[in-house]
Amino acid sequence: KLDSKGPVLFHQKRHGFNNEIIEVYKFRSMYTDKADPTAKQTVTKNDPRVTRVGRFIRKTSIDELPQFFNSLLGSLSLVGPRPHAIAAQSHNLLYNEVVDGYFARHKVKPGVTGWAQINGWRGEMDTNEKIRMRTEYDLYYIENWSLLFDLRILFLTPLRLLNTENAY
Repeated sequence: KLDSKGPVLFHQKRHGFNNEIIEVYKFRSMYTDKADPTAKQTVTKNDPRVTRVGRFIRKTSIDELPQFFNSLLGSLSLVGPRPHAIAAQSHNLLYNEVVDGYFARHKVKPGVTGWAQINGWRGEMDTNEKIRMRTEYDLYYIENWSLLFDLRILFLTPLRLLNTENAY
């Protein structure tokens, strides 16, 4: 809103618990006429669709703060696999076409933060290998879930946000 016209919030349809479609909110970081609510086109480093302010809020993950509202509404948990847009793709293939067993990550409620994100698998998913690795971390989280594991992820999240290498 500071450097481009349009609404402050952006919402996107994503896969939730048991593949239910949910609306996830974010602060808008792209020019309104360039936004892709389907996420068929991945945001890349130096993507011209992202505003100046958008670069900062994406790199620092401030754009994700409205998802705490999603958590209060019950569509997201604080910790869990990050929800992906329903049409998210890697090399023109939907994620479930790239990763066998992809939908197993939807056996739990998605989260604002997750095991994959604190292990560096955040940001651009521009290769099939990256989406495979992110899914592998998500499935590890599901198979090893405990309250202590969630608390560990919550503790590590602010520390990991300081590393903005894979965020843009």
